Amino acid sequence: MFCTLFVAELGDKTQLAVFSFVTQSKAPWEVFLGSSLALVLVTLIGVFFGETLTKYIPLFYLRLGAAFLFIGIGFFTLWKTLTGGVG
Repeated sequence: MFCTLFVAELGDKTQLAVFSFVTQSKAPWEVFLGSSLALVLVTLIGVFFGETLTKYIPLFYLRLGAAFLFIGIGFFTLWKTLTGGVG
């Protein structure tokens, strides 16, 4: 599981955000600690939320919903980039 998640996280938008934060703040250890804590908390939320959802919603529908969310986030990010929006 470690290897799968490690490879999946390489080059994702979180890593790109961390690159950006470190270049802006010039405080690599603070960025490392803050981003590590954020990742741990988000993962904890994902584990508990996912465990609860799978008790009530079939895995097929969860995966389908996740796919549409990822596509939607991708289009939103593309739109914001092309229109010069921030955030």
